[in-house]
Formats: sequence, C-alpha cells, structure tokens
Amino acid sequence: MPTYFKLHETGDMKRACGKIKMCRRLLFAATCLPLFTLFISAADVRAEYGDVILNNYAEAAGMRPVIFPHWFHRMRFTCKVCHADLGFKFKAGGSDISMTKVMDGKFCGACHNGEIAWSVESCNTCHSGKPGMSTQILERTVPRFVAPPPSAKVMTR
Repeated sequence: MPTYFKLHETGDMKRACGKIKMCRRLLFAATCLPLFTLFISAADVRAEYGDVILNNYAEAAGMRPVIFPHWFHRMRFTCKVCHADLGFKFKAGGSDISMTKVMDGKFCGACHNGEIAWSVESCNTCHSGKPGMSTQILERTVPRFVAPPPSAKVMTR
C-alpha cells in the first residue's frame, strides 16, 4: 500500500500536513521578513492620517516617539479588543504606556509578545517617529505650520 494511504489510515497525514505548513511559515519568516525590514527602516516611516503618536516617555528615555498605526490594527480587531479588553483609553497618551508595562504583557505587549506579533526587541519598528513629535492623533498629513495655498483670484480687464 502506498505511503499516503498508510499515513491517512493512521491519522499521521494530519500531523504531516501540519509540519509542512509550519515549515512554509518558517521559510517565509526567515526569508521575507528580514528583507521587509531592510526596505522599511525607521528613517523611512511616516505617520499617516489617524495614526497615534506616543511620546510621553520615549524621547526622555533616548528613543524616537512611537507611531501606532491605528487603522492597520482597526482593520484586524474590533474597538473592544484594545479599548475594553486591553485597557487603552480613547485619548492619545491617556493610558500611561511604558516599556516596562509592555514587557510585562500589558497594552501593546498583550499581542506583541513574539507569538501573536513581533516582540519588543524590534525597537525601531514602533519607535519610528521624528524627534520632537508630540503625543497626538494625527488628524492630517499636511503640517499645521504650512500656509494654505492662496485662493484663486478672478481676473478682470
């Protein structure tokens, strides 16, 4: 009897398929993720509309501000997951997040633990804001200090 049928009859087929899937995931992680980090460095990351900038403690600790991509997370999770279950306040900087709390598995650390999402050892992935950015929800991508374009003048003869 061919090997496939022996595996299927004994239930080992499911285990073999699981191992193949795990190998594919590990191969992807080992090859693609390092390439991704080469192309997306901290200097290249920009805050987008709706991102939350967190700088309560970052610069004082010698780190860049955190850029939290709110809509990226919102596409995957309901509001309840973060704002009720994990305790995030509905105000930028209102949760008093620190790296100690994150490493203890609170706030971001509930998912960014190396099992669900990348671990906290990838500092520049989150700490990618420009120095001097204040804690805020980014409401627009055009800086506030740029003057609006002049309105069109009506030409008369």
